[in-house]
Amino acid sequence: MSYNVAIDGPAGAGKSTIAKAVAKKMNLIYVDTGAMYRAMAFFMIREKISPNDAEAISKKCREADISIGHENGEQVVYLNGENVNPYLRTEEVGNMASVISQQPAVREKLVELQQALAAKSDCIMDGRDIGTCVLPGAQAKIYLTAGSAVRAKRRYDELTAKGQTCDLKKIQSDIEERDYRDMHREHSPLRQAEDAVLVDSSDMTIDEVINKIISICEEAK
Repeated sequence: MSYNVAIDGPAGAGKSTIAKAVAKKMNLIYVDTGAMYRAMAFFMIREKISPNDAEAISKKCREADISIGHENGEQVVYLNGENVNPYLRTEEVGNMASVISQQPAVREKLVELQQALAAKSDCIMDGRDIGTCVLPGAQAKIYLTAGSAVRAKRRYDELTAKGQTCDLKKIQSDIEERDYRDMHREHSPLRQAEDAVLVDSSDMTIDEVINKIISICEEAK
């Protein structure tokens, strides 16, 4: 039986950064489910599908073949055979991902792939509904969060470091809107699983969060 770790939490909580680091230290395969949804969102944007057109999204998602691979030790997301990593971290793609993730057809397609990955390998997976829906049987579950102002500042710093011009207030507003959508969507809303351990990283360093989560995982083995 494979060993699975589920990390859930709101946008900008640092789930991906932490999950990648824990994966390396614990020799687990890292599966970034958010990147898979972002790849689907990028596909919709590229195909000029409106985020308000639920029927078109439901039909179009069947044309997207999204898979995970690894090149030079880094995770790569493939969309119909193309490495789309360079396109996945924009605000436009993030906002579209939050919208399309509410569509049952999109979720069904991606959850099926995620569960197949977890069944055959020891992995750590992060997202919005991993512990509650995708991997309810995961041995270790963590709900990683931080205040919206803290998350917005982290995102602002990340974007400005890349040379992008951005508005801190707009980023925080987007994050809070995304939180509301994620927590109130009809299918697989963002919530803490009953058996998940809450970790609030607002006043913690990255290393402190990593060590905390590793200790939770070790106790769950």
